[in-house]
Amino acid sequence: MPTEPLSAHDIEAGLGELPGWRLEGDRITRTYRLPSHFAAAALTVHVARIQDELDHHSELTLGYNTVALSVNSHDAGGAVTEKDLKLAARIEAVAPSHGAE
Repeated sequence: MPTEPLSAHDIEAGLGELPGWRLEGDRITRTYRLPSHFAAAALTVHVARIQDELDHHSELTLGYNTVALSVNSHDAGGAVTEKDLKLAARIEAVAPSHGAE
């Protein structure tokens, strides 16, 4: 059964709970700046683990001291769903432990 896309109002409300996350086209995005490349790599591994736990994966890009994420739900035709907001919230909860801003 496909996941239902969220309304623009629901996306806006969800993003209000997720500092730094924003809607870009048909996906939500966030870039974290970290104190070092090692810290960025560690956050990337932590995010990968969360994604596997949730069985929901983002586009995840490791830079020198940055981690960029972009997520939507393929099973909802590429729209933003509750699964995307849940993944973002889980990431937001662990990012500070890696020194992410």
